[in-house]
Amino acid sequence: MNQEMKCFGCGAIIQNENEKHIGYVPKSAMNNDKVLCQRCFQLKNYHKLQETNMTKDDFLTILQQIGEKDCLVVYMIDLFDFNGSMIQGLMRHIAYNDVLVLANKRDILPKSVKERKLEHWVRRQLKDQGVQAVDVIVTSGKKSMNFDDIYDAIMEHRKGRDVYVVGVTNVGKSTFINGLLKHYAEVEKQNLITVSEYPGTTLNLIEIPLDEHSVLYDTPGIINESQMTHLLAPEDIKKVVPQGELRPMGFQLNSLQTLYFGGLGRIDYLEGEQSSFIAYFSKNLKIHRTKTIKADDLYNRHQTLQYEIAGIDSIAQMKSYEFRLMPGKTDIVISGLGFITVSSKGGKVRVLVPPQISVILREAII
Repeated sequence: MNQEMKCFGCGAIIQNENEKHIGYVPKSAMNNDKVLCQRCFQLKNYHKLQETNMTKDDFLTILQQIGEKDCLVVYMIDLFDFNGSMIQGLMRHIAYNDVLVLANKRDILPKSVKERKLEHWVRRQLKDQGVQAVDVIVTSGKKSMNFDDIYDAIMEHRKGRDVYVVGVTNVGKSTFINGLLKHYAEVEKQNLITVSEYPGTTLNLIEIPLDEHSVLYDTPGIINESQMTHLLAPEDIKKVVPQGELRPMGFQLNSLQTLYFGGLGRIDYLEGEQSSFIAYFSKNLKIHRTKTIKADDLYNRHQTLQYEIAGIDSIAQMKSYEFRLMPGKTDIVISGLGFITVSSKGGKVRVLVPPQISVILREAII
């Protein structure tokens, strides 16, 4: 068997020896021109995910290999979870190759938000993160949004070089590349890259020829363990991660009132005048308002709140963040779960989430 044969769905090297390792294909299935590994086959046909043994170091090694090339890097970020989708030290890892930024999942944010406003917001955030981009394009891989602009930008900025698409897990790289393939190459459905809502679907470099001399590579997602999706049971991920346009839910909170986001996190309004809290989360995630004095007991009863995290039996096991709010609009972001836009004259909030999860304040995106 050719040891370098790769699964066309995830890029894993095909092997027949160990069913539990990535790239496994039964010998009886080796006669096909294009081979789909057992993991991708189960994911496509039965929505069943087989765990893999790849590590964060494996993904960083691939980034460093990109840094050894003269290439164009297409950096995909997630407009819904912008900060959670940033790759720390990206420019250093890729040796300051040219970077084209695609701000993905535009379809998740409300249609009322102007595209140009989003682009300017992204440019400000990238500047703060030290990312120098040759261009920024707002897109939706699911909706094939601005694909002509993206194609033209790739062809302009690659200057005959190879192209590498990078991003964290679940940012939408494979969905985007599949959309690009369908849009320009009329690729048959059964030959597309494996796409799912599960983190870490692409397991190796997937090569897609651009012309006789150049290749576009889909790369594995870099795991960001501070995102909520890495703590959820597989059957809950699709329910908690938004699959369509966010429907904001508004609350007028007085001090010492609390909002629960399922059993996955909460925000306590500790000090301040009555203020507006607009929540942007999956429509499947129930938001429950209560008095802060009753909030601990509500969680500890484990009767009302949905989607709790395995191993966390008491609210005391949650990590607490406290923030001072400046006057005006501010986003409070729970990585991988959603964000709350607070409009206030100032005040103090406390956010409780599982210990691994990142919470930040940022400039309001909406």
